[in-house]
Amino acid sequence: MTALLEVSELSKRFGGLHAVEALSFSVGEGEILGLIGPNGAGKSTVFNLINGVFAPSAGRVAFRGEDITGAAPYRVARLGLARTHQIVQPFAGMSVLDNCTVGACFGRENLPLAKARQAAREAAALVGLEKRLDAPALELTIAGKKRLELARALAARPALLMLDEVLAGLNPTEVAQMVETLRTIRGRGLSILMIEHLMQAIMSLSDRIVVLTSGTKLSEGSPAQVAHDPAVIAAYLGDPEMVRRPP
Repeated sequence: MTALLEVSELSKRFGGLHAVEALSFSVGEGEILGLIGPNGAGKSTVFNLINGVFAPSAGRVAFRGEDITGAAPYRVARLGLARTHQIVQPFAGMSVLDNCTVGACFGRENLPLAKARQAAREAAALVGLEKRLDAPALELTIAGKKRLELARALAARPALLMLDEVLAGLNPTEVAQMVETLRTIRGRGLSILMIEHLMQAIMSLSDRIVVLTSGTKLSEGSPAQVAHDPAVIAAYLGDPEMVRRPP
């Protein structure tokens, strides 16, 4: 499988805190890679290192063979990497359509306004918001705002979509609907790197899983391999004696 994203020996220190330490993994073309771990494991920090919110203390990030280590978020977006945020951040006073248009204008294809609005409509329809295009973002439910966050990222027409807990805060019905939406997106060939705490959902969606603990990689493999790894079970159940540390 061709690697779309390659993370090599990535580290981030905040003073004396090692938030991420010597982390390596890759995401292949058309693959869904799940990134899981207990709270505070460093998952969101990894996202912020990849898309340029933080500069790494050490290591390298390559996207489509190009070194993007420490590149500004706007440049990363232009290259074809889009993300959502755990805490949704819509432009509250703007309509659904205008929110998505922003994503299209600043995305991979650098679309002019007319084409950006068409891309925005297509993205909104893909996530089920085609009937709410004129609604202000602030009027949407939590589930609606999650879908808007996803649509805005999709409107950028990325090659890799990074999802930071897109299922958080949703009820079981909404989770099931969002999972089906993600399956549809994946069916179009889009690669996805996702953080998620809902184990059943991420295990069913992912081709591979990377497990973090204290900023280091604890395990990597298929969902079945990871689910039966004693070190992963220990990390989630809180038995530090069983957790294997990387060499």
